[in-house]
Amino acid sequence: MNTIKLRPIITVKEKNTFVSEIQEAFQISYVSEFGEFEKQVLPTEDIEESINAKGAEAYIAEIAGERIGGAVIVIDDKTDYNSLHLLYVKSSAQNAGNGFKIWKAIEELHPKTRIWETHTPYYDKRNIHFYVNRCGFKIVEFFNPKHKDPHQIGETAGNIPKENNYFFRFEKEMKSR
Repeated sequence: MNTIKLRPIITVKEKNTFVSEIQEAFQISYVSEFGEFEKQVLPTEDIEESINAKGAEAYIAEIAGERIGGAVIVIDDKTDYNSLHLLYVKSSAQNAGNGFKIWKAIEELHPKTRIWETHTPYYDKRNIHFYVNRCGFKIVEFFNPKHKDPHQIGETAGNIPKENNYFFRFEKEMKSR
C-alpha cells in the first residue's frame, strides 16, 4: 500500500535531514535549468524561518516507514487562509505521484481551509505543472522587478540571482466540505 504518512518533525536530527533533503531537491531544480551554481539556492535560514513561522507545521512524508519528502505549511485558524511554504519529494522518490500524495495528505489534515496559497519560481516548469494541472491551484500573481513580492525581505528570494528572481503566486480555493 502506498499510503502517505505525514509525521511532525520532532528531533534536531530529523530537522537537519529535512533541511539537507529540501536543499538538495531545490538545488537540483535550479541547476537543471541554469547549470552549476556555487551557492545554496535555498539557504538554511530561509527554511528555518518557514519552520519557525507563527502557525507553522513541519512534516516528514513517509511511505511504509521510508522517508520520501516533506513539507512546511502555515495555518491560520482564524481566517482559514493557509499557506504551503515548502514541499519537496526526494529525488529518489520522484515521478511516482508522491508529490500529489503529500499534497492530498496536507489537504486532509486541514479540511476547514478556505484558501491555500503557495509560490514557486518561474523557471520551475515541473512545479508550475504540478500546482496548476495536478493540484488545482490557479496562478494569481507574478512577482518581478516591476511588481515585487511585498513579503520578500532581501533583494532576492534565498540566493537566487537577481536576474532569476521571478515568482508565481498560486491560490487554491477549497470547495465547502
